[in-house]
Amino acid sequence: MGSHQLEDYRQQFEQIKKEAQALTAGLDEAQFNWRPAPNEWSIEECLGHLTMVGHWEIRAIEKAVDEARAKGITGAGPFTYGPIERYILGMTKPPVRQKLPAPKRFTPLHQQPITGVLPTFLHVHSQFQHQIDRSAGLDLVRVKVPTPITRFVRLSLGATFAQAALHGLRHIEQAKRVRAKLR
Repeated sequence: MGSHQLEDYRQQFEQIKKEAQALTAGLDEAQFNWRPAPNEWSIEECLGHLTMVGHWEIRAIEKAVDEARAKGITGAGPFTYGPIERYILGMTKPPVRQKLPAPKRFTPLHQQPITGVLPTFLHVHSQFQHQIDRSAGLDLVRVKVPTPITRFVRLSLGATFAQAALHGLRHIEQAKRVRAKLR
């Protein structure tokens, strides 16, 4: 059923929050902001990027859910996604097979404090969970959500949740590699 898919997405966002907390536990500001190389992101930048993209996605999801509720676009799963959505999800899923540059508007600032980045990151991921709760009973395929990358592509609501969670896992894995290199 669709509710099982939503619960899976909810659990993925919960796991991302737990991993971010474990990843940052015991770090000082210098470690949080340390870059393994000049062209590589710090843990701070990985979480900052996810926060920036997440803010954008939450607003788009909230609007799509509101519109779907007003139009009565309901459905029961299980929901399956089309080939383009499956391709996008496959490209997003860790491990990284192809590095994709972040759009300039989603390039995080560097040297931000852990006390600002982590709580905001956790809040954004709690907002994803809130939108998942609000999506119960909606048709996760027929409800469409714009993407943050281009206005020409809209994903289904379910694929949007899946992609956001995979994007989170992708950058959590990146941040784990940075943490492993810390001296």
